[in-house]
Amino acid sequence: MPRTARLDAPGVLHHVMGRGIEKKKIYLTDNDYNDFISRMANIAKANSMEIYAWALLPNHFHLLCKTMNHPLSSNMRKLLTGYVVNFNKRHKRNGHLFQNRYKSIVCQEDVYLKELVRYIHLNPLRIGIVKTLFELDNFPYSGHSALVGNISREWQSTDEILSHFGPKRVQKKNYAQYLEDGTSMGRKPELTGGGLVRSLGGWSEVTALRKRGEKHAFDCRILGNDAFVRDVLSQAGNLGKKNLRLEEKRVSLQTLANKICKIQKVSLEELCSGSRRREIVEIRRIISWLAVRELGYSGADVARFLGVTTSCITRAAVTGKRPKKKDYL
Repeated sequence: MPRTARLDAPGVLHHVMGRGIEKKKIYLTDNDYNDFISRMANIAKANSMEIYAWALLPNHFHLLCKTMNHPLSSNMRKLLTGYVVNFNKRHKRNGHLFQNRYKSIVCQEDVYLKELVRYIHLNPLRIGIVKTLFELDNFPYSGHSALVGNISREWQSTDEILSHFGPKRVQKKNYAQYLEDGTSMGRKPELTGGGLVRSLGGWSEVTALRKRGEKHAFDCRILGNDAFVRDVLSQAGNLGKKNLRLEEKRVSLQTLANKICKIQKVSLEELCSGSRRREIVEIRRIISWLAVRELGYSGADVARFLGVTTSCITRAAVTGKRPKKKDYL
């Protein structure tokens, strides 16, 4: 059967999984784990993607990430190919390390983000690599230890995830409790399985749906409800076009800023002057969101152009909302 095309574009949330060929181990030593982590860090630091959750297990890995200024395929090629070359050199071997190509699922962020973070970070406990939640808190080969504050990983988007767990003073406590609540839930095949089982959240829902004679949109590449699946599939062509912008000539920041300034009736000089006037701050947010999320520019590039700090741009791109006007791009 031919391979199905991947769904990808800037701002799309992916659950990525990769397994060793013939279920063999893909990490044999601490050096292997650290090499893989270092490569993830470099990709995140380059603003190529945001990394929300991850777990490295002996014969497979899980990664929850969002595409930024490079396509997922480009990032994964850089991560996996480089890792395999070094792994083969370290262990004096040849040939493939991973089973087929990696698996990626487009996820409905507002519904599944927290649940996916929990599912991925509980994997080491679920398969017995660690025996207790205390051991998991200090396990160096998953993103959980960074979220609870035991290991510093500046490249991991911990603030973005913790922001979903209440006020800052209780975020880590609430996150830890949320993780603990999930320990009794067992495996969650609907988060990694295929088609209708995934879209509906389990076989019981599938059975009930069939008894009622109802139809439901589903796709093995998508984790989401009926409306989300239909929307992603209907926008598949546009997703591809957005993705191509990352590798072809993009609208320049100058052109984007000029167009938005003209629409908003402000001058480019004031926009780049560091002004804190409310209207100017809002226009900067719009430009930041579009430049990073839609056009794939790095936060540093946008910050230099607008004359503000990178953190200001990143905050606007990560926590901001899609601008209402459709004619900005």
